[in-house]
Amino acid sequence: MNTLGDSGISRRWDDIRADIADAARVAGREASELTIVVVTKFHPASLVRELAALGAHDFGENRHQEAEAKAAETADLDIVWHFVGQLQSKKVRAVRRYASVVHSLDRSSLLQAFARASDDGLGRTECLIQVNLTDDPGRGGVQESELASFADAAADTAGVLVRGVMGVAGLGAEPRREFARLRAASDVVRSIVPDATWISGGMSGD
Repeated sequence: MNTLGDSGISRRWDDIRADIADAARVAGREASELTIVVVTKFHPASLVRELAALGAHDFGENRHQEAEAKAAETADLDIVWHFVGQLQSKKVRAVRRYASVVHSLDRSSLLQAFARASDDGLGRTECLIQVNLTDDPGRGGVQESELASFADAAADTAGVLVRGVMGVAGLGAEPRREFARLRAASDVVRSIVPDATWISGGMSGD
């Protein structure tokens, strides 16, 4: 994920794609295997339109009110919205109406909310289980020791399609080490849901 300002967008978009392509080559992977989710929080819908014109396809927001409004303003675009913030159970039904992917599935109350909302005819929402890579419970996320049982419950929840894991490195932590832990968490989830191959990790500067 990356956050962009409103100046030099074309150049910055090209630079980010080039950096990711270089990193993919070093890792022996193809850049086409990776998805860039552009987080546009605090920026106007006009920026989404500008980035979409440059080829961006996936956009993230972490606040429901802003995300809902921005999704409505850009409903004519062929783009995918990701909800990347902490999700309140009471907002699940509304978020399902515009977000194709939720990156922060992390507690039983959310599973129950998705199950209750599954009568809306929208099918299953692609969800990532958020893993807490820190010692701070306020950051949200499932503890690694509880990940297997939570993944099992999520896989059986109506309205949820488990796609993988998400994690954010702690402040001051070495990202490579933290994302190695996230890869290990992915292995745990894939042992329960074999198709849950997505890993969402990274913020500006990681």
